[in-house]
Amino acid sequence: MDRVCVIGAGSSGIAACQVLHARGIEFDCFETGSDIGGNWRYLNDNGMSSAYRSLHINTSRQMMEFKSFPMPAHLPAYPSHFQIAEYFDDFVKHHGFRDRIRFRTEVVGVASTPGGGYSVTTRDRDTGEETTAPYRSVVVANGHHWSPRLPEPAFPGSFDGEQMHAHFYKTPERFADKKVLVLGIGNSACDIAVESSRVSARTFLAMRRGAHIMPKYLFGMPTDHLTTSPLARFAPNWLQAFSLKAMLRLARGKLSDYGLPEPSHGILAAHPTVSDDLLTRLGHGDITVKPNVSRLDGTGVVFDDGSREDVDVIVYCTGYKVEFPFLDSAEFPAVTSTDNEVSLYRRVVDPAHPGLYFLGLIQPLGAIMPLAEAQAEWVADLLSGRAALPPVPEMKAEITSYRESLRSRYVTSKRHTLEVDFLGYQRELQEERRAGAARV
Repeated sequence: MDRVCVIGAGSSGIAACQVLHARGIEFDCFETGSDIGGNWRYLNDNGMSSAYRSLHINTSRQMMEFKSFPMPAHLPAYPSHFQIAEYFDDFVKHHGFRDRIRFRTEVVGVASTPGGGYSVTTRDRDTGEETTAPYRSVVVANGHHWSPRLPEPAFPGSFDGEQMHAHFYKTPERFADKKVLVLGIGNSACDIAVESSRVSARTFLAMRRGAHIMPKYLFGMPTDHLTTSPLARFAPNWLQAFSLKAMLRLARGKLSDYGLPEPSHGILAAHPTVSDDLLTRLGHGDITVKPNVSRLDGTGVVFDDGSREDVDVIVYCTGYKVEFPFLDSAEFPAVTSTDNEVSLYRRVVDPAHPGLYFLGLIQPLGAIMPLAEAQAEWVADLLSGRAALPPVPEMKAEITSYRESLRSRYVTSKRHTLEVDFLGYQRELQEERRAGAARV
């Protein structure tokens, strides 16, 4: 009962382990796979990695690195997933807690116990043996980009070809000489459309609505450095959005010039799509833009504009479901909604379950790793008694306020139920740590 259970050894899980280890808080970390890295471990044998062979980060290394262990200066501005996985290996080795991670061990059940704390049941993937142990607290860091979400409701009609989710895409060779339809306009959709267009007979990119396409570089610097610029730190949202829109117009012109629909929402009202290659491939005529799918039609697809195209493969880049298969929905309703809605104080704490914390369950306009690290520091404050939480009504009021802010700012979508601003959320956690210490 003196120990803390950490679920997952991906980027957020190892951030939790590092902070707990540094604070002298006893913990066990359980990882379903054979190694650390989670989503960033290509072909991870836990079956949960969505990384494809060519994947590179969309946030620069200076923004993504852990504060406690900066990335080596020799790495490029946008490292590959291989380099990120190696960085995570070095992070764990440097801080010396790898022996606290139990690999190939799946958490299959978490339940609160009458006397406080939690009962955690794990299963050894090799032997199938299940073990149950008590813990005073549980830190959930199992990620939220591993359970594929398909279009809801499903498109009417039937399709004779292959259908797959982006989660299962690894390399483009499977699309050689085929007619490929990629559905979506997020980062994965753009990457897969670009890659498939180099080998396919034809590539279509269909979407429900337009999106703002951000380059990886603006005026010679990584674009996400703008999120920590003086403009981002001190200017109101409307001024940030106006300035960014003006810079993008200067850098790449109008999206409609490339055949893309102009977005109907503001530039900071949706999660950004980052791609340097998409506009070039569109300009070359290698990708054909289509509106959303209306229905499946045997050997092809009919689109909302009434046009029809023969298609061999459909790739659904339609996002992921937030799932915790080890949590019973009746006991933990705050995080088991079917609509990706979670009810967590400061995106971390379940007010109804003291000692249950969630790390990395956010979608930042910026990098997630430093924010997960900051979340872990706050959780360690709570675990060590350096900070205390406010009363439950106050926590619920904050949750309600957060949801209202999402509805007023972002496009209504399951993709935007976890959004946070990088700098704003950093300040929020810092203020919460100070307030928590004052409560003590």
